[in-house]
Amino acid sequence: MNDRPRRKIWFWLQIAGIVIASLAIIFFIVVLYFSKTLPSIQEITTQQITQSTRIYDRTGKYLLYEISSGGNRTVAPFNQIPQTLKDATVAIEDQNFYNEPAFDIKGIVRAFFADLISGGIVQGGSTITQQLAKNAFLNLNQTFSRKLKELILAIKLNRYYSKDQILTLYLNEIPYGPNISGVEAASEAYFGKAVENIDLAQSAVLAALPQAPTYYSPWGSHVSDLLARQHIVLQKMYALGKISKTQLDDALAEKIVFQPRSSSGIKAPHFVTAVQDYLVQKYGEDMVDNGGLKVITTLDWTLQQEAEADVAAGVAQNTKLYGGTNGALVAEDPKTGQILAMVGSSNYFDTKNDGNFNVATQGLRQPGSSLKPFVYLLAFQQGYAPQTVLWNVPTEFSTDPSCPSIPDFASTNKKCFHPQNYEGTFTGPITMRDALAQSVNIPAVKTLYLVGLDAAVANMQNFGLTTLTNPDAYGLSLTLGGGAVHLIDLMKAYSALAADGIKHDQAMILSVQDADGNVLESYTDHSEQVSDPQSVRLVNDVLSDVKARSGLFQNSLSLTVFPGHQVALKTGTSNDYRDAWAMGYTPSLVVGVWAGNNDNTPMHQNGSSILAAVPMWSAFMNQALQNAPDETFPSPAPVNPSKPFLAGDYIENNQIHSELYYIDKNDPTGPAPTDPSADPQFKNWEAGVTAWAQQNGIQKTLQDAALNATSSYFPEIR
Repeated sequence: MNDRPRRKIWFWLQIAGIVIASLAIIFFIVVLYFSKTLPSIQEITTQQITQSTRIYDRTGKYLLYEISSGGNRTVAPFNQIPQTLKDATVAIEDQNFYNEPAFDIKGIVRAFFADLISGGIVQGGSTITQQLAKNAFLNLNQTFSRKLKELILAIKLNRYYSKDQILTLYLNEIPYGPNISGVEAASEAYFGKAVENIDLAQSAVLAALPQAPTYYSPWGSHVSDLLARQHIVLQKMYALGKISKTQLDDALAEKIVFQPRSSSGIKAPHFVTAVQDYLVQKYGEDMVDNGGLKVITTLDWTLQQEAEADVAAGVAQNTKLYGGTNGALVAEDPKTGQILAMVGSSNYFDTKNDGNFNVATQGLRQPGSSLKPFVYLLAFQQGYAPQTVLWNVPTEFSTDPSCPSIPDFASTNKKCFHPQNYEGTFTGPITMRDALAQSVNIPAVKTLYLVGLDAAVANMQNFGLTTLTNPDAYGLSLTLGGGAVHLIDLMKAYSALAADGIKHDQAMILSVQDADGNVLESYTDHSEQVSDPQSVRLVNDVLSDVKARSGLFQNSLSLTVFPGHQVALKTGTSNDYRDAWAMGYTPSLVVGVWAGNNDNTPMHQNGSSILAAVPMWSAFMNQALQNAPDETFPSPAPVNPSKPFLAGDYIENNQIHSELYYIDKNDPTGPAPTDPSADPQFKNWEAGVTAWAQQNGIQKTLQDAALNATSSYFPEIR
């Protein structure tokens, strides 16, 4: 009797043993099978996580753009992740993380019964290690097989990596919102700063997100729930002894401000696009899209925001008054060549007006009179002086027989070239100083002829205006804007003026690092002296002379004056009002503005540089110079030419003649030409001076008494 229950018990024990052994074998086979489908530890170690390239401003605090072939992700090293964020994450996600194996057996049992009752996977029970395995190496399908794979892989990870390494991988891998993976991307997206710069309250926000990134998104409709969960995170940190009561109270009281969601996710789009083009050209598409580059640019985000606002306001005004629907602005540090701000068009997203077109780097535009300083600079190098007097009178510059020596302004003969001045007036003798400062056309064309067209073009190329390659195509109209240039190149040339004749290579990047923190490139200054300092200083002295330019600007003169700062300025307007320019600078800042239309249609006749470009330039300079030191340009040495005409004595032996009567353009400081008429321009220049003198009641031969009155008789140019 007693043996039968024993035999029965033994039978069931054998059955149970067989079942358990069978289940163990099945489990082993299943684990073995799934293990073969999972990455090995070597594959896990060598796996290259696709990382986005991130472009920052010069401080490294403001993310301008993130380039990625997929979701935004940048790996943040363990030591750059704030301890508050690590503690917050562990507190809310897996507070026993540092003391447990790869899995939490209690959590697994709890989740098993919940799933069993519901008939499906409804509860996780995952540790941080399991979540890493799921997000980094598995799909997110809620199935038993995936959960088993997750557990197996978590055990592998736990055996190979330290807890700190696992936590670092986790924080860099898990999603924090749609298309946002990792804490670095999340910090930039939501707070506009690198993760290493966030505080306790912001750390708790990030720690609150992974449970339901889409639901809790700061850009969604459940922000109050997110902040409520943030409070839970902070309370858990306090309960675990990770923060003090004071820290808790301060963090709970802190008002969280989220970055607005940009439709494009890009700041300074024209500048960033130019940087991206450079990166792709140097490192290749794949490296830029997936290599996790960290790019620190030269951009000053404060100045960039000011530039964008001033261009937008100026273009709105120009559209209303002058039919000019676009504008561009570039700011550069002339001491380094670093680009500080760039607005290529007033609105990058205005597809109607080709807003994504970058006028600063792509647009070839006629520069108007903004080329004149480089012609006068060459003249100063050849021995002319700011006090040298030229005749501002109607002059025919074409030597074609069909063109009369005295200009016929009503003629439509295209072979003739007799430019007008801005206001259509001709005021007789004028110094080179006043002619340059007031942008008078006739003396500028004469100066170009005197220094030589080929020499002038070579000088401009030397300053960086590389698009000016064909002197014959421009002729003497070059100094009035007959060629075409890029604003960015014109900036380089004016920066050389601001830097005492030193041209620096322009730069938009301070450093590039790869995903491992290795520096691939860093800013290095490359410069060359492109002009003697004295000639540059003479030009700067003229262009910063407020009194000298007052006749041109008249009622707008106040826009060119900045108390406490010496500012040089040159404007330019193309003949048909397609392009208006303002190029101004101090020893430490150069700012160039273009106004017009992206389709190159002309503005209305009043759309001159003074009205269309200078207001934008002035608004920006006014803000940019607020906290800038007061710097002055080096003063030029006194210039006292020994030749009377070059010293300003344009009357000799009580006679007035044209410039070519006294000057051999091939040797301006030498003796006067023995036969002035041998110069092909002499006849026309002389005729212009004679006609103007007769028209104004001045005889060819002057008395000494009358000579003293010339300065009052000839009014200054307006």
